[in-house]
Amino acid sequence: GLLLFTVALAGPTKDQRIPRNRATVMLVIDVSLSMEATDVKPSRLVAAQTAAKAFADGLTPGINLGLVAFAGTASVLVSPTANRGETKAAIDQLKLSERTATGEGIFTALQSIETLGAVIGGADEPPPARIVMMSDGKQTVPESPDDPRGGYTAAREAEAKGIPVSTISFGTKYGVVEIPDPAGGTDRVDVGVDDPSLREIANLSGGSFFTASSLDELTKVFDTLEEQIGYETTRGDASRPWLILGVLVTTAGLVTALVLRQRLP
Repeated sequence: GLLLFTVALAGPTKDQRIPRNRATVMLVIDVSLSMEATDVKPSRLVAAQTAAKAFADGLTPGINLGLVAFAGTASVLVSPTANRGETKAAIDQLKLSERTATGEGIFTALQSIETLGAVIGGADEPPPARIVMMSDGKQTVPESPDDPRGGYTAAREAEAKGIPVSTISFGTKYGVVEIPDPAGGTDRVDVGVDDPSLREIANLSGGSFFTASSLDELTKVFDTLEEQIGYETTRGDASRPWLILGVLVTTAGLVTALVLRQRLP
């Protein structure tokens, strides 16, 4: 018992997972026309909406979650907030549009994070932040990802600001959509996913890269991100178990001593 008390008084520590209570996450979703593809049932967009809402529900309450949608341009649909209902309602209202401006999606998310940091204030440094981007195709506006408004440039900007961009390449290489043509017919367009560019964005920004070709896989990716984002590991006090064990052992020793003493002549 004395040995156990000695260990407890020495102040042992261990890693502990605790929920974050001051962090910002921007969910950036591609709403280009390629998200209409049905290689992921019932469609890429519907599956993305389902998984994104579950992601919003699973984040720890202390995290502010915002939503950006991007196609040819990007817009903030929900500024970072702890109100999950507002975010989920906006996810349900996502509408498809033409073209894919990946860089604009990241730049818009960065601006929203900076705005929140300025409003909160009162701390030595802004709250930790992360961008989670889900897309199914490569950038089309501008043509080069290294353009000043391109995806790679935006990723480098995010890295400089200490805001990782975790990317999810969502869909298969066999996706197709039918686009109306001027003659009144439709053109069948291949919209296979573009893993290399999304992987490079994650690498340049210091984030993680994931792939998902079904709703189940996408849900698992979001579950992993919830664990990465929602909790932090810190060194905490671990003396309590040693104290409890010391009390139990000492008590057992005293009881045993009393019992044995009663049996002596």
